Amino acid sequence: MGAIVPGATHAAQQGPEHVAEPVAYDAILLAGFGGPEGQDDVIPFLRNVTSGRGIPDERLEEVAHHYRHFGGVSPINEHNRELKAALEAELASRGLELPVLWGNRNWDPYLNDALAEAKKAGYTKLIAVATSAYSSYSSCRQYREDFADALADTGLGDGPDAIQIDKVRQFFDHPGFVQPFIEGVRDGIAQLEASVDGLDRATQVEVLFATHSIPSTDAAKSGPAERGFGEGGAYAAQHRAVAEVVMREAGAADVPWQLVYQSRSGPPSMPWLEPDINDAIEQLPAAGRRAVVIVPLGFVSDHMEVLWDLDNEALETAGEHGLAAVRVPTPGTHPAYVAGLVDLVLERVNGTPVAERPAVTELGPWYDVCRPGCCENVRLGFRPALAGIAP
Repeated sequence: MGAIVPGATHAAQQGPEHVAEPVAYDAILLAGFGGPEGQDDVIPFLRNVTSGRGIPDERLEEVAHHYRHFGGVSPINEHNRELKAALEAELASRGLELPVLWGNRNWDPYLNDALAEAKKAGYTKLIAVATSAYSSYSSCRQYREDFADALADTGLGDGPDAIQIDKVRQFFDHPGFVQPFIEGVRDGIAQLEASVDGLDRATQVEVLFATHSIPSTDAAKSGPAERGFGEGGAYAAQHRAVAEVVMREAGAADVPWQLVYQSRSGPPSMPWLEPDINDAIEQLPAAGRRAVVIVPLGFVSDHMEVLWDLDNEALETAGEHGLAAVRVPTPGTHPAYVAGLVDLVLERVNGTPVAERPAVTELGPWYDVCRPGCCENVRLGFRPALAGIAP
């Protein structure tokens, strides 16, 4: 029987929801978004991000000011260098000889470079870890499309020594990813209670769980259609489910919270997920709130959308409306998060049965092999992608 999952190892070729066959991987492929590392990089980087949309440089320059403000340097590459080193240290501490290769979608080092490195070292079976936890086109399928593009570009997807790429499951509800947010919410509320006199947490504090907004049509297509997630698709459902766990485990079930969105970039005529975080903050004083905890639930590290959209714009909006505010940390290189990523790799190395895989919500553990039609880009349609069943 022929393979139905392109570019996959033997264990994943037939598209099981969860792979129960052990795989002797040669290396881990850490897949990042990428970011500029100097003023001269900013426009070329934004051209890469918006490739195919025909956006002129003049318009790109309008959005480049976020990067210009920080000297043209996005923190994301340095964060991924730190994460790579932390993964290597965790692997070494467990006696696991799995090298970590790093490649980006939109800037140096590119995925093509990582595959060339793999070829030079003789690695043919790679397990990919994307630096994105949730299900949507931009946070999952686009990575899988870029894996397919990289194999095609390099010619390393063909022949007897072809490189095969599997991908760990989306880890939105893996305890290693969730634990840093639990600690952050607990500490953030305590910080506000200590600094704001007479603060009633049950009526005067609100927790805002922030994530990147995406087009509503793409959100509706996130996750397998047969799961019936409804408006917002799996993307919104996953965030809400994790937020509920975070509030409960942080001992904050009495504190109001909501899911909000940030960083929308499409034309005003195109509906994106709402409410925007700044609009939500503006409404808090009328509801009797005096303080707000901002949780970057959709992000794994403090990259530009966190530093600018939250630490700059959202905190400024809170101050303008007389609200005390704290922004809790992203997972970054938190020990639980790093250990959790290694555990996700070991699920595939060992062929761990699904019943033995940890997940803190009822939505998971998520699929090892993405299901047919999952996370369609409504504007562009389906392009070739690895680690999933076509289309």
